[in-house]
Amino acid sequence: MDTGKMQSAVLALSEDEILPVSAVLNAIRDLGDEAVEQCDPQIITQASSLSQLPVESFSIDIVLSISSSHELPGDQLLEEISRVLKPGGTILIYKKLTSDKGDVDKAISALEGKLLLAGFLDAQRIQLKSVVPAEVVSFGVKGKKPTWKIGSSFAIKKAPKSLAKLQVDDDSDLIDEDTLLTEEDLKKPQLPSVGDCEVGSTRKACKNCICGRAEAEEKVEKLGLTMDQLKNPQSACGSCGLGDAFRCGTCPYKGLPPFKLGEKVSLSSNFLVADI
Repeated sequence: MDTGKMQSAVLALSEDEILPVSAVLNAIRDLGDEAVEQCDPQIITQASSLSQLPVESFSIDIVLSISSSHELPGDQLLEEISRVLKPGGTILIYKKLTSDKGDVDKAISALEGKLLLAGFLDAQRIQLKSVVPAEVVSFGVKGKKPTWKIGSSFAIKKAPKSLAKLQVDDDSDLIDEDTLLTEEDLKKPQLPSVGDCEVGSTRKACKNCICGRAEAEEKVEKLGLTMDQLKNPQSACGSCGLGDAFRCGTCPYKGLPPFKLGEKVSLSSNFLVADI
């Protein structure tokens, strides 16, 4: 025996009254670990009747269960196995079945799911060598205890958000905006000529008025209205701005379109056009 190698702590569980050490060594030989083969396993028989394993927590490297019962290991025993296993430790379950081989795949799938629900990782079937007699159909499933504690939490570092970089091609052809202008665009705009109708504070029509102001003033003179009455109309009755239907016979605004009191009276473009 090579004493330079550290031996693994192995715990074997069985529902039988007797479990030979040779059977345990043959079972764990499938792991291919020389240190495991040289171990001195602890064996607990009739393990299904135990509510707690008489083993210290986090002290076992490998837990081996050999049985033909579907009840072993149960949920409570799996919790105990997880307690005594070291982080990263191995659970190895062997089942000895006397039924036909058609039920083996179903039993393996159910056992793999049971280990995953109990918190073990990498639950998978293992290849058997010479664990039990050849006339008995057997299979093995192994799993790993996580190296982290179940229920622990840790912060996830988020990658910093980087702003999208705008790549500018220095070799790209830039268009000169001036080349988009036509000769018509470059011509200086001609401002409308200002007549003498716009000159002076009174804003009266000139002698040669062509903008229509002279005709409007002539019509206003016929109505007897002053420019002040047009720019700031007032009404004693309050109905002058509603239109001719609401005006009295002597209303100075008779003939003008409706307007708002206090605002400048605006004459329509056809105000001077004859009705006939």
